[in-house]
Amino acid sequence: MSAYIIATVTIKDPEKFAAYGAAIKGVAEEFGGQAIVKGPVSEVLEGNVDPSERVVVTRFPDATSAKAYITSDRYRAGIALREGAADAQIRLLID
Repeated sequence: MSAYIIATVTIKDPEKFAAYGAAIKGVAEEFGGQAIVKGPVSEVLEGNVDPSERVVVTRFPDATSAKAYITSDRYRAGIALREGAADAQIRLLID
């Protein structure tokens, strides 16, 4: 079964967040991840959502691969760069 990591992110410090993005670039692909969609919210249709929020959906072959990515040393090191740069919520969905 495919697994998806869905990240919703509100960027507070674009320069600092760019360093995080550079640090984790290519890591998901090492675990079979493929970016499905990423970008800003186009329109809030329902609920309390920050209109500046960005969404990233990455598909993995399975939950094991998705969890291996999120717990990898390189990804975890990148998280330190994200601290203070953005608020992020990360979810795992299994199809």
